[in-house]
Amino acid sequence: MALVIAGERSGVGKTTVTLALLAALRRRSDRVQSFKVGPDYIDPMFHHHITGHPCRNLDPVLTSETYVQDCFARHTQAAEFALVEGVMGLFDGASGSEDIASTAHIARLLDLPVLLVLDCSRISRSAAAIAHGFRSFDPRLQMAGVVLNRVGSDRHLDLLKAALEPLNLPILGILRRDDAIALPDRHLGLVPTAELPQLNAILDRLATLAETAFAWKSLLPLLQTSPPSLTPPPPLPLPTPPRIAIAHDPAFNFYYADNLDLLQTLGAELVFWSPLNDKALPPQIHGLYFGGGFPEVFAAALSHNVAARKAVYQAVLAGIPTYAECGGLMYLSQQISDFAEKRWPMVGVLPTQTHMGKRLVLGYRRAIARQTTPLLGAGMTIWGHEFHRSHPTTVAPQPLFEIQGFDPSSPLATEGWCVHQVHASYVHLHWGAQPALPRRFIQSCVAHSKAH
Repeated sequence: MALVIAGERSGVGKTTVTLALLAALRRRSDRVQSFKVGPDYIDPMFHHHITGHPCRNLDPVLTSETYVQDCFARHTQAAEFALVEGVMGLFDGASGSEDIASTAHIARLLDLPVLLVLDCSRISRSAAAIAHGFRSFDPRLQMAGVVLNRVGSDRHLDLLKAALEPLNLPILGILRRDDAIALPDRHLGLVPTAELPQLNAILDRLATLAETAFAWKSLLPLLQTSPPSLTPPPPLPLPTPPRIAIAHDPAFNFYYADNLDLLQTLGAELVFWSPLNDKALPPQIHGLYFGGGFPEVFAAALSHNVAARKAVYQAVLAGIPTYAECGGLMYLSQQISDFAEKRWPMVGVLPTQTHMGKRLVLGYRRAIARQTTPLLGAGMTIWGHEFHRSHPTTVAPQPLFEIQGFDPSSPLATEGWCVHQVHASYVHLHWGAQPALPRRFIQSCVAHSKAH
């Protein structure tokens, strides 16, 4: 068993409730496994920081329904407690006509009960109408109870309890308004864990608060796991494991844990390095992987590290297979123009510049490869996700992808770069249901190592 934390909409406090529960569970056990519905990178960083175990994304668009079920089963094997944080509102998914990729979809796939978080800051009796509507909208869901968040006073709490009593829906948590447990955010959501020196103090406060805020006698049985037994896939028979350099620091930290696991499972050796702080690439590497992140926030430091930029430039020109997503694309471009419109030179292997803008580009993408890359063959179709406020100044004369939104009637566009042995795109990919992608990347790295 595990528990799904859902909200009636975005911003009701799902993440705060989730982190409070995880922090309190971590005090009880070192075998706490968390999951996040959807393609988000930032919330899982907070989960990982608390539990010490990578959070796993559950996304049936980027992967598949079967993969979601297998991923959940695999990563609850060794866990004592498991928890799934939802996305947006309970029934909000990839389209308005159905709830695919929603929290409700995942709860049904995994047959898990739902704990609904209600933002009570501006309501009292209406909370009952909201709870009743969410419980009755899809009778296939198991509603475990509700958490009343942002309760203002004892009188406010009395009104809420009286309104909810006729529903016979358990109140499993009560959190008062408290600015001291708020987490700061910016243009792409919460500020990542690596940039929050006060984080441990906030999490400690949340853990202490959770001990009295939640009905643990009712919650613990729902959070305890009963995992099945699964056999991991065998690694590739590689004569010499290729060494793949993973850019990982506050500027580049958007990685799906499953992607990194797959590379290792298939036989690669991962070597982490920092384009912010390291003056050179790790020695004897055969591939480069640049995830997304916030290069625009750290553009000055990235630009000032000339030695690292030159090392990457020379490696790319030497033909080393390189995979770059979103922030990685920005780093490989000629320059980044930040929010203050200051221009910062970058690696320069992509013949474009990137500029920060106000418009958020967000959503699932169906992508058809127009070029052959170290990861994809021309003509392959994959699903990915875009999430950025930057844009390139030029379009590649031979774009990497033809892309379209989740709705088949959405317009077609082209995107991405394929130069040298570089796959650079704003489209984030989860490789879980497509192990052929990391396998192809590893084989490209092996071929490069043999040639050099």
